Amino acid sequence: MRNLSLKQLQAVAAVARLGTMTRAAQELNVTSAALYARIRQLEEEAGLLLFDRTPTGLKPTDAGREMLWAIDSINTVLETCADKLRILKGGAGGRVTLGVVSTAKYFAPQVIAGFVKAHAGVEINLSVRNRGNTVEALRNYEIDFAIMGRPPRDFAIEAEIFGPHPLVLIADPNHPLAGRRGLTKADIAEEAYLVREDGSGTRTVFEEFMNGIIIKRAKLGIDSGSNETIKQAVMAGLGIALLSAHTVSAEVEAGRLVLLDVQGLPIRRDWYAVRRADKVLGPAAAAFWKYLMQDGARWLPGVEVLGQETVAAIAAGGRA
Repeated sequence: MRNLSLKQLQAVAAVARLGTMTRAAQELNVTSAALYARIRQLEEEAGLLLFDRTPTGLKPTDAGREMLWAIDSINTVLETCADKLRILKGGAGGRVTLGVVSTAKYFAPQVIAGFVKAHAGVEINLSVRNRGNTVEALRNYEIDFAIMGRPPRDFAIEAEIFGPHPLVLIADPNHPLAGRRGLTKADIAEEAYLVREDGSGTRTVFEEFMNGIIIKRAKLGIDSGSNETIKQAVMAGLGIALLSAHTVSAEVEAGRLVLLDVQGLPIRRDWYAVRRADKVLGPAAAAFWKYLMQDGARWLPGVEVLGQETVAAIAAGGRA
């Protein structure tokens, strides 16, 4: 493919991002027919399909993702060049595209604020999505790196831990189990549970913890993809829930929620920074990654409200 051009790669990237030829053509200011012909020419030269047609739109094949890797690498080189030119002129700048899972939105702004104090010229583009969409953004080179609790395993990535991520069981302060010590799984088996959506990291941990116990679902009628909805439902007395301690610290401190003292809790997990293994970070993104490894943990909220035994368990890397 000696004649492969930047314009052709940008066409592939637009179709992959927007999911349809029509929307991509509008963004590129060309006709749908012209864009289709451009993609077909690439496929014929490569001898491979670049996109699969799915019910939710066009999705890149493995060959399409190779094209995305190429355009991502080119963009990174161009951005790195621009950054270095600014540095040579005595300034500092650059751009970081950061993806975070929804549970991490409770501390990501504080991490960003800490970073930009020392790197005022850096522009941060923050994308908050559920785990599945964040993984897809990584896969398709839409973000530089992500903050999440469970790295993907179906493509090559680099992941580093930067802080603890405890999960706790919360209840309304007036719940009959509130204040009881040393509860067992049998004690909580008959409770009504509010759970995150299928595919979320929190849902996976919950199912692992309750393995072998048939649970009763709360009469809410939905699997909520929102920590906020679940917290409000718990405060309304509709059930109990397993959530990240970092999402409930403010409500626990204010007395609007309580933590149930259950054997095996809190569950210790970790927060990771994750990027594709073939992702070359520009100067700004590399600086942010380094900052996250060195200082990210200090922005994690509210562990002190969990009590000294819980804090000790989290610090030890085990379970209370």
